[in-house]
Amino acid sequence: MKKAILALADGRYFTGRSLGAEGEISGEVVFNTSMAGYQEILTDPSYRGEIVTMTYPQIGNSGINSEDVESRQPFLSAFVVKEACSFPSNWRSEMSLDTYLKQQGIVGIEGIDTRALVRHIRDCGAQTGIVSSLDLDPTSLIEKARKAPSIVGLDLVQEVSCQEQYAWEQGVWDLADGYADASTIERPLKVVAFDFGIKQNILRNLTSAGCEVIVVPASTTAAAVLAMAPDGVFLSNGPGDPEPIGYAQETIRQLLGKLPLFGICLGHQLLSIALGGKTYKLKFGHRGANQPVLDKATGRVEITAQNHGFAVDPASLGDDVEVSHINLNDQTVEGIKHKTYPAFSVQYHPEASPGPHDAHYLFARFIDMIKDFKKNQG
Repeated sequence: MKKAILALADGRYFTGRSLGAEGEISGEVVFNTSMAGYQEILTDPSYRGEIVTMTYPQIGNSGINSEDVESRQPFLSAFVVKEACSFPSNWRSEMSLDTYLKQQGIVGIEGIDTRALVRHIRDCGAQTGIVSSLDLDPTSLIEKARKAPSIVGLDLVQEVSCQEQYAWEQGVWDLADGYADASTIERPLKVVAFDFGIKQNILRNLTSAGCEVIVVPASTTAAAVLAMAPDGVFLSNGPGDPEPIGYAQETIRQLLGKLPLFGICLGHQLLSIALGGKTYKLKFGHRGANQPVLDKATGRVEITAQNHGFAVDPASLGDDVEVSHINLNDQTVEGIKHKTYPAFSVQYHPEASPGPHDAHYLFARFIDMIKDFKKNQG
């Protein structure tokens, strides 16, 4: 197998074997602590611009199938694993991880000490790196990594958002029947979902909760949304820094108080900014399926799936915004709600894929908010 190198901007480098497509690409090097769900991670648009390292030592055991995807294609920059399974074994498997990465043109590297890499990131912080199976000179690659752009200040949303609006027609997956056909689900409510890099399992959960879901591009205006006369608006997850996404922040400001709003991940950050808050970059982010979160209203602790490198500054939030959820590992903000407007959001992923299902109740909370708003309106 061909040699490959992962080099970091601070001068550290790791030598391994090429995985997937041959090539060279830069990105922010991050790590995910999930033990499973690598296919959903590969196809999560929130990883745009990132080189994703899996902490679990062997990845690819169950292969790749055509159902467990979260978007139309993988959007991450590169994939890093300790060992890629060459002979997957699962009744749903259609191909190996290596074959899939080759088909999708995703550069990868295996055979490096991922434990050492993750410890380095935890100590020194997430940083720009480069994976190459073409240039095998560490000094050259380190210099390229230092010159590569940071994700801070970049609008990565436009690289992953849909270009035209569309109707979503699929419910949640069932072992016996696969994904439910939306035509078999009673859907009395209409929700417009902004695609900032939306995961498909969010759309499935909204559909199964009783919503007719219309997905719209990230740049859709508030006037266009209001013209559709929806019952509620969903603000999706997405990649990178929320601060440059000014067009979405302004749209959210114009929708506040006019319709119920529910945001997840990047949508949570954009809602917070629209309400006057600020965000900051975490040292190495939260990425995995095992983050403990406290719901302050109930005192209930949820184990959650997360994928973000930025967080909301609680000190920047005004008196009309309440912090509803906190991360029990580092006390960062995991959710907010407005005290007057029908609007709330969470930093984590209640739809899982991959991850635990502790937070699925949030979709029902959104539905209840919509019903209460409609009742009060008329």
